[in-house]
Amino acid sequence: MSSPAVMLSTVVSMAGVTAHKISKQITFFTSDVDGTPTASFSTGQPKPILLLLPWLGSRPQAIAKYCEIYFSTGFDVLVVESEVSQFLWPRWGLEYGGRLLELLESERFSQRPLLVHALSIGGYTFSQVLVHVAKDTQRYQGLTNRIRGHIYDSLVMGSLEHMATGLGKTMFPRMEGLVRTASLLYFRVFKHQTVDYFNQAISIFWNTPVKAPALFFFSENDALCDYKSLEKMVDFWRNQGLSVESKKWKESLHAGHLRIHPQEYLSTLENFVLSLNMVPLKAKM
Repeated sequence: MSSPAVMLSTVVSMAGVTAHKISKQITFFTSDVDGTPTASFSTGQPKPILLLLPWLGSRPQAIAKYCEIYFSTGFDVLVVESEVSQFLWPRWGLEYGGRLLELLESERFSQRPLLVHALSIGGYTFSQVLVHVAKDTQRYQGLTNRIRGHIYDSLVMGSLEHMATGLGKTMFPRMEGLVRTASLLYFRVFKHQTVDYFNQAISIFWNTPVKAPALFFFSENDALCDYKSLEKMVDFWRNQGLSVESKKWKESLHAGHLRIHPQEYLSTLENFVLSLNMVPLKAKM
């Protein structure tokens, strides 16, 4: 059976795009797509990287759509996929976050401006990176300064019940009720190995060391995201002086806003990305 990175490499087969498999779950795509305003980047200014953290169980074809949006704008794309085990046993998620942090700090990437786009549980994976950063913010100041913006789509947020519901809906939809019940029992039995880690990550996410502008996509009917909790966090960030934009729909689909509301999604995303001045203004999504 092919790894996610291999399957994704097969799907993202645009002319001018080269896939570099870094690990089972991490693939780096470099783009020299015709029409991409790469040549417009000033001399000595490194090409920006989009750090894409997809949702659990996302299909390669779906991930490829997001990659292609950013290729056309002038980004290379680093796709970092997550596994359910990293969520169910957060210590593994924390270790994975540490490896991702090392990769972003490595010589290959250390001079490149970053834009983060996390969907659903991809936001949890990114929070595990932030847990490491928060332990020594001075050491990682170079990294946080390189993050010019962060985008969160369908962030899993709220109570343990939201997490358990999300697990059932995304991974085992035919056994959603059973998975939800079993997950809640599991979280309570292994509280110190799960819930305590979640609470630490949530606290650090609220007090994020990343001070760049942020954009949130969410909907009121998302069972995996308590939108009122999310709006409270957005207000909290704004009160801390962060620049935060948001796009909310009354009805949409978890991690499917691009598919359900393509024009609104793309125009909101384009305006946000261009406001960061990471790519030439003539770039279009």
